[in-house]
Amino acid sequence: MKNAAIAKATRNSKLLLMSELSVSVIGAGLAGCEAAWQLVSRGVPVRLYDMKPGQMTPAHTSPLFAELVCSNSLRSDRLQNAAGLLKEEMRRLGSLVIEAADWARVPAGGALAVDRDAFSGHITQRLKEHPLITFISEEVTKFPQAPAIIASGPLTSQALSESIMALPDVGILHFYDAAAPIVFKESIDMSRAFKASRYGRGDDYINCPMDKTQYKAFHQALIDAETAPIHGFEESAVFEGCMPIESLARRGEMAIAFGPLKPVGLIDPHTGRQPFSVLQLRQDDASDTLYNLVGFQTRLKFPEQRRVFGLIPGLENAQYARYGVMHRNTFLHSPGFLDAHFQMISRPGIFFAGQVTGVEGYVESAASGLCSGLNMARLMLGQPVLDLPSSTAIGALARYISTFNRHFQPMNITFGLMDPLKAKGKSKEGHYLQISNKALQTIDSIRQLAQAHSGGNYGA
Repeated sequence: MKNAAIAKATRNSKLLLMSELSVSVIGAGLAGCEAAWQLVSRGVPVRLYDMKPGQMTPAHTSPLFAELVCSNSLRSDRLQNAAGLLKEEMRRLGSLVIEAADWARVPAGGALAVDRDAFSGHITQRLKEHPLITFISEEVTKFPQAPAIIASGPLTSQALSESIMALPDVGILHFYDAAAPIVFKESIDMSRAFKASRYGRGDDYINCPMDKTQYKAFHQALIDAETAPIHGFEESAVFEGCMPIESLARRGEMAIAFGPLKPVGLIDPHTGRQPFSVLQLRQDDASDTLYNLVGFQTRLKFPEQRRVFGLIPGLENAQYARYGVMHRNTFLHSPGFLDAHFQMISRPGIFFAGQVTGVEGYVESAASGLCSGLNMARLMLGQPVLDLPSSTAIGALARYISTFNRHFQPMNITFGLMDPLKAKGKSKEGHYLQISNKALQTIDSIRQLAQAHSGGNYGA
């Protein structure tokens, strides 16, 4: 069926190919890959630019596309959670990123977690197999001409960043992002740790329990530890969802005990009691050899990570596959610059996608790529752009980045961004499920309408 869809898209693109009309997609991260897929799925040829492998940023280690996703960054898969709704909307709209995530899924309770290499490998293979994509391995240093989608990400190269900043109507802001370390499973002392998910929902996590004395010793060591210097770093400029564990610890002695180390819903089988605090580790690869320290984003120096995290029972002799790191992210002041389709207001035919637009999170980044690619394809095919209402998660994100906000900051999807229901459910979860069901009904209606207008290949 997938080969038939590709063949149909190729036939539908004949007119575009004859006139040499193709779209430049700059960046092969999550947003760029999703945008490119949405275009070629509708028969629009793409020139996909990726500066790898010739030029790599400090965060890149692989030649694969979409490599920077963390195994546990796709978050909840339940419709009572806004991130779960966003993924289901994307799934129904034919998202390549969600297809890859479903294919590379690893156990994570109610969350969607992936084997990172399998995930990015699937995306890379699907795009490289598509006949309508031309790959160009070079750095784009100048602002492109329309039609183009700029999905160069928060680590946009200096030359292209300067080109974007030279635009008369753009505002550029920044914040800092961090990643958690990953350890080898075989190096975790399971005589001190135990496997369980919260509230008895399986055993997908490895849990390292601490008593009060151990917790206090760890907390003190954490706030005293030496951090890596980062030029211009300010804790006030850190995105709250990626707050370094040591920064959170400085907010008070119990801050991390009520945050990533909260013990609720867990019973230590060694004692039969709820621990004072618990570090959870989540599976990071399909072969079950690597585990991510959940919530332990950090900018501690590498030797300090070994020393301080080694105070946690079960991690005394942990071997690290990757240490935690922090980097600076750049994003646009999108309100007044981009419309609700992620298109430049002053330059029609130029779209942006990804975290550079002010959406925060990997799923949100991919969703913006879906929205921009979908609407660019419709413009190229002479069809009207789709207005996704803010009763949907994708539409709510689009409204957020395009609506005046004096204190504009990167934002994850939440139900608070979406249109409220007139009648609330009896419980919070029931209310959120009502919002999700209404959103998915809207998405299905839009999909059916678009299929009728496009000849039936919408979301294939």
